[in-house]
Amino acid sequence: MMKLAKLAKVDLVGVGLNATDTVIPLAEYPSRGSKVEYRTATVLPGGQVASTVVACQHWGVRTRYVGKLGDDAAAALHREAFARVGVETQLVTVSGAASPQSLIMVDAGGERTVLCRRDERLILQPADLDREWIVNARALHVDGHDTAAATVAAKWAREAGIPVIADLDELYPGVEELVENIDYLIASRDFPCRFMGEPNLEKALQQMQREYGCRLVAATLGEEGVVAWDGKQFHHTPAYCVSVVDTTGAGDTFHAGFIYGLLQGWPLERQLDFACAAAALNCMAVGARGGIQTLETIENLMATGSRHFAAYCV
Repeated sequence: MMKLAKLAKVDLVGVGLNATDTVIPLAEYPSRGSKVEYRTATVLPGGQVASTVVACQHWGVRTRYVGKLGDDAAAALHREAFARVGVETQLVTVSGAASPQSLIMVDAGGERTVLCRRDERLILQPADLDREWIVNARALHVDGHDTAAATVAAKWAREAGIPVIADLDELYPGVEELVENIDYLIASRDFPCRFMGEPNLEKALQQMQREYGCRLVAATLGEEGVVAWDGKQFHHTPAYCVSVVDTTGAGDTFHAGFIYGLLQGWPLERQLDFACAAAALNCMAVGARGGIQTLETIENLMATGSRHFAAYCV
């Protein structure tokens, strides 16, 4: 890889997962041993951090993505998607490796089930990183898939006074050290309880924040919105009710909305509300990035949208 003589500063750098999603809509989720017909299969770019970065770029945030790809058609799809929206990329290419793939089955209610495949050669390693990629940014976003690399990046960011946001959903080996270096941890619903060994979600969030020193710990709750603990009080932000087509990427877009608000200096309640609205709108189209809407459309949902739970909410 050729190192740039002078790297431009961006608002957000993302270090983490990309994936190529094959989205298969189904009338109903198949039962064990059954045979189910499907009519379409759409191949789209996805991945937790990659999709969050792309959403932020759509909203005018200057972004950089750091990740690893194979040298196949899926890699070409990602490169084109990043270039189309203007994301700066620092991509490590592994010759002969297959880029990460996900098969996503979406039922009639929009809920998705994901099957993942990843070549171990595409695990981003600390040695793959350049410190300048990380510290020339206003914020860092990571996930836990490449835990060692994410931890190094988070430490560099912390040393440079750059806030670290994380999207965690699994108990990866070494994740404890990563959490020690996170400022804003927004996890999936069950991660805090599993991580802390505490069945009550609110208690788990409190314990995590107290033990690891995060500025904010939160859990996204799907149709129930999000719950966050800032060290002093809980913030429960309801979800918006929309006509759901596909929930793929809802969490990724939520993180993007949170980061956008953080970079704007918004109060926490507005950050969480904007994130919920952005995530809901993304669920109204197919794919992890299919429903990324304009700032105006998101603000309009915040002003006029329904929050009752009679319908499916996000």
